[in-house]
Amino acid sequence: MMTPLAYTALFWLDIAGIAVFAASGALAAAKARQTLVTFAFFAAITGIGGGTLRDLLIDAPVFWVHNPWVLATCFAVSLAVWKTPKRFWNERAIDWFDAVGLAAYAVYGAAKALALGVSPLPAAAMGVITACAGGVFRDVLAGQPSIIIRPEIYVTAAAAASAGFVMLTWAGCPFAIAGPLAALLGFVLRALAIARGLSLPSYRD
Repeated sequence: MMTPLAYTALFWLDIAGIAVFAASGALAAAKARQTLVTFAFFAAITGIGGGTLRDLLIDAPVFWVHNPWVLATCFAVSLAVWKTPKRFWNERAIDWFDAVGLAAYAVYGAAKALALGVSPLPAAAMGVITACAGGVFRDVLAGQPSIIIRPEIYVTAAAAASAGFVMLTWAGCPFAIAGPLAALLGFVLRALAIARGLSLPSYRD
């Protein structure tokens, strides 16, 4: 059972994941010099894509259908990016926004799955799907090579965050501590990949 504090933390993780993923989608549209409508579409598909797939897989009500604030957040973020001059965005801004979303949504996806009675291993997998699917949809729509097939650490960071959260909660760690710790782990791994090119060994024949 989660405490009211845990539910509050879960809510803000959800909003954080939606907002930063939406920003990464809008920035992808900005990079392609698209219209405001495309900005909004990219922001929405990136912000809700992973969570939609997760909810369909665990047979839960699709979260954004029953919460009007989700799409409103995506559209507000897309408008904010649209109104911000390009000079304010770093070349790797998409990667950094995506890193924050990855960490937050990996934990949120695993937490929601656990809360709905999914067993630990599938719950950790739901965290990875929640964190990664939106970025995959964004890259495919933008005509870019998907981040998940690049050698740098991405899925691994999401897996570390979601699995770390599941293990910490299984060990009895309070959600309010397990959530931030696991998200920080995922973010640090992804940040090292962005800043230092950290990657796993590639296959060699």
